[in-house]
Amino acid sequence: MRRLRALAHVGPALAGRPDLWPVAAVMAARLAPQRWWRRWPPLPVPDASYWRFRMTTAYGGSGDATPAGKDVVEYLEWCRETHRASGRLR
Repeated sequence: MRRLRALAHVGPALAGRPDLWPVAAVMAARLAPQRWWRRWPPLPVPDASYWRFRMTTAYGGSGDATPAGKDVVEYLEWCRETHRASGRLR
């Protein structure tokens, strides 16, 4: 459920950044578990244990943090620049 709540924070932050939509789609595909459409709800969200790990490493605590939209935008900008430099974002 926390992962779905995070989508509610991220959506508005990304709405005004169409330049990051392709990057967000690529990263969502990379982070989604295989055959994500077979799990309920059928959304390409990361596995719960991976999400907890990422939230713990990013924000500390028990991993129950919800990322701020600004943080996700900065992460996607970083992904875009990093992958552009390596030629991997396609």
